[in-house]
Amino acid sequence: MSHHRLAPNVHEQTNELAAALSALRTELELPGTYPAEAVRDAEAAVAAHELPGADLTEVDFLTIDPASSTDLDQALFIERADAGYRVLYAIADVPSFVRPGGVLDAETRRRGQTFYAPDGRIPLHPEVISEGAGSLLAGQLCSAYVWEFGLDDTAQVSTVSVRRATIRSRAKLSYKGVQAELDAGTPGPVLQLLKEVGLKRVELERQRGGASLNMPEQEIVQLPDGGYRIAAAPQLPVEDWNAQISLMTGMSAANLMLAGKVGILRTMPAPDERSLRHFRLQTEALGKPWDGKISYGEYLRSLDPTVPRQLSILHSAGMLFRGASYTAFDGTVPDDAVQSAIGAAYAHTTAPLRRLIDRFVLVICEALSNGKPVPDWAREALPSLPEIMAGSDQLASRMERMALDTVEAALLVNHVGQEFEAIVISGSKPQKDNGNGNGKNGNGARNGAAKNGAAKNGNGPSGIIQIAEPAVTARCAGDLQSGTKVRVRLISSDIAAREVHFELLA
Repeated sequence: MSHHRLAPNVHEQTNELAAALSALRTELELPGTYPAEAVRDAEAAVAAHELPGADLTEVDFLTIDPASSTDLDQALFIERADAGYRVLYAIADVPSFVRPGGVLDAETRRRGQTFYAPDGRIPLHPEVISEGAGSLLAGQLCSAYVWEFGLDDTAQVSTVSVRRATIRSRAKLSYKGVQAELDAGTPGPVLQLLKEVGLKRVELERQRGGASLNMPEQEIVQLPDGGYRIAAAPQLPVEDWNAQISLMTGMSAANLMLAGKVGILRTMPAPDERSLRHFRLQTEALGKPWDGKISYGEYLRSLDPTVPRQLSILHSAGMLFRGASYTAFDGTVPDDAVQSAIGAAYAHTTAPLRRLIDRFVLVICEALSNGKPVPDWAREALPSLPEIMAGSDQLASRMERMALDTVEAALLVNHVGQEFEAIVISGSKPQKDNGNGNGKNGNGARNGAAKNGAAKNGNGPSGIIQIAEPAVTARCAGDLQSGTKVRVRLISSDIAAREVHFELLA
């Protein structure tokens, strides 16, 4: 993808964009600089930190993340074991750096998660932990919660345990680099087994009716000159395979907590019949009907986002991923514990540097796995965590949406009056904005039906279009049919208002 830069008057518009992005922090009341007292609490914890006695430093762990990441939550090792596999999945030992009831604990509960703003990351933890002692950096002795899985020849979990141990990652790898090695046929043994196990876990997901919205995600990328571009690319296969290991861990965490009758799950109800019926009608109208003979998850995996009509179907599928929430329990197991998009009970547990709730899940699971009492501080926090996480998730989603709108407007501000080829992803008939989810299973999908202020286009018909370069999704006036290719003209672009509007050309 080419870099689409701001031009002309680039300096003036870069300043306007920077001001608009900065204003987001104030407008949304995002967390600011980390409080000095909480930083001192973190520094003291790092200085006094002791590594666990269990030693797994001989294991050749490696990490796979975006190339620029330094807050590394997970490290992986896989080897063959009889007819199946042995998987070790190390998760950053954040609980050992956060004193329950302390200043740092309170600040992390206020934040809820790391916010990835275009003009800078707003971390859940101070950098001395998130990018230093708590991060699973290559070559560094680290404390970790190590999940150990025994898998059969189909990659189904047969045994699972979790304990604290000292590890040392051997290599920090990137998704693109790993994918290149796999494509070239030159991966190391762990990477080859990741592909093997990942593909088998995908098949297990298909069998249990799990579903993923594998749409190209829009990502804001800052350029060396201070400008921005928006990258939109399909997920790499290795990202899916790596995510399967994380999903497997989250499902195992949920099972441990359900068996122990204490914990907190990530839940999502199954789509209701009305939503499924409406989605089925849309697939028929777009020429790739879903007849219901296969699960909707299997159907979604068959779609190709590079085909306009199928991309439109993927956007429409947002209606099937509604109602995600957190369910805490202590003593009584919830009646509906399933995360329907995954097709199983599931808990967040693999990203404690970036998400608050994982810290508590790790501690609970380690205690249950080893027959120890769950710490009182973890149990006492359970009732408050759903509200904290729901508020944090909503704030992060709103920030992401508004930031994308702002950068899109900046990329187009010098192109008012120009014509573009576009794909209609949402037609003229009014639709509700059904995008509400996070990450792999649709939580980050922007269903654009309410995007960029429909009222600005008057009372006539309109819909949502997507242009390829720059990768922008915007409202367009005109009688639009979902899944079609059209030619449009940009009629306005306002950075401060975060609004872009097109009109359909005859």
